Amino acid sequence: MPSSLPGRTRGAPAGVRSSFGAAGYVGEMSYRLSRFMSSATAGYGVFALASPAHLPDALRARKADREGLELLAQTYGVRDLAIGALGVFGSGRTVRVAMLMRIAMDLGDAALLSSRTEDDDVRQKVLAVTLGWAGLNTLALLVDSVRAGD
Repeated sequence: MPSSLPGRTRGAPAGVRSSFGAAGYVGEMSYRLSRFMSSATAGYGVFALASPAHLPDALRARKADREGLELLAQTYGVRDLAIGALGVFGSGRTVRVAMLMRIAMDLGDAALLSSRTEDDDVRQKVLAVTLGWAGLNTLALLVDSVRAGD
């Protein structure tokens, strides 16, 4: 049965125009905040791959640790680009899973990176960034889940 609204597909909620994305049907209003945060995650992934020295610089790492931290930054880049892409282009369920993965990764990063520095200022910065991102991702997911009725 065709819809009376132009661009609305049968089965789509009222007020939501349908479209086809890389992952198939995606409601245009679906998980907006989570998709925004996922695009920021993907953006960081690109940055981490292009400029891996940012991590040892931010951590004020010793010269002996720089090479390993640059490799870790590149690993973060691959991870965040993949998780971010799932969150941007996936279906609602995929977006939720990508956000939960992102939150878990941020919490793990907080625990691991904060324990690897002896400088209290650096530790506070690491915790602020990693827990801040975990918090923002959690808030985005919760708001989107309430809006979607999940």
